[in-house]
Amino acid sequence: MLTSQLDHATRSDTDAQLESGGGHIVELPGESDWREARDAIAGAVQVDIRFPKFNDGRGFTLAAHLRERAGFKGHLRAVGALIPDQAQFLKRVGFDAVAPDRTDLAADWARAEARFSVVYQPALRGPLAVPAKRIESGADLAVLNARYSEADALDILRDAVTRTWRGRIALMSSFGAEAAVSLHLLARVDPSTPVLFLDTGRLFAQTEQYQRELTDKLGLTHIRILQPNTSEVSREDADGKLWSRDSDACCAMRKVQPLDGVIGDYDALITGRKRFHGGERMKLPVVERVNGTMRVNPLARWSAEEVQAYFRRYDLPRHPLTDMGYASIGCWTCTAPAHNDDVRSGRWVGQDKSECGIHRPLPVAAE
Repeated sequence: MLTSQLDHATRSDTDAQLESGGGHIVELPGESDWREARDAIAGAVQVDIRFPKFNDGRGFTLAAHLRERAGFKGHLRAVGALIPDQAQFLKRVGFDAVAPDRTDLAADWARAEARFSVVYQPALRGPLAVPAKRIESGADLAVLNARYSEADALDILRDAVTRTWRGRIALMSSFGAEAAVSLHLLARVDPSTPVLFLDTGRLFAQTEQYQRELTDKLGLTHIRILQPNTSEVSREDADGKLWSRDSDACCAMRKVQPLDGVIGDYDALITGRKRFHGGERMKLPVVERVNGTMRVNPLARWSAEEVQAYFRRYDLPRHPLTDMGYASIGCWTCTAPAHNDDVRSGRWVGQDKSECGIHRPLPVAAE
């Protein structure tokens, strides 16, 4: 049987397992319900979806649901009565390979896979859609900000997650004092969207507890915990007091570098920043570019009153430390209760510092 790779950027660990004869392979009829199939494919390294007829489109839907809703990350192969004209469609709903019944069309399949270099609609796999390519060029920052100028936060998130950067976007969250708002909005759009949580090793125990509570309550299914490099921590912060000597270096090691290690996995990141936080955030746009990655700030225009109203409307749990006067919550070493109306007045008290660095452009090297 001819087996053709639809995407050469396949998952190397899965491929290695299959080549060595290991791993569990499951075959599903194209008409299967993804909810029932979810248990059947648990632990599988490859799932084959069988197409009984080339014009039976249910296998396409099943593939998309297994990727998007069931979160299947293994090898996905289309088998059965398929024709070369379907190559690009198979790739874009998440298939890695195809094994058609007819073995005499290898050249036709190869031509079909290479036929189109651009696409106009976002999808799970394959080349970037034309709108995303335009955004990457930098020409559409103004267009996006104009598009979102009258949109509310939920509509901005829905467009960003399901349309403009579909499958290539994540939300950054500190699980701090106001984090529940952006997380709840994201859960309303797609709770399987990755959430990047920076575990610096210096978090309050209450923050770790709150992270688990919110994750369960909101049904978030893809929390990605980022931690600093243990060897570097041992080398650069052996006594655990780097924060008191050089807080910028501590933030770089515990926050900036872990984020830099995964930022290439996404074309855009969502933040919960707001203009009323003051400082560098007072002129915060809804969409910006930081170090080559798009940042989407759907709550940029929200006021403190709107944030509190949202908590009340949806009965969202509060961070345990807010009752003690903490209005912005980071590491325990550098966070204190707010001492005035400035939300971030409790961060890095006594220092000329108001940001950890994850939202700042990298410094330009001198020539």
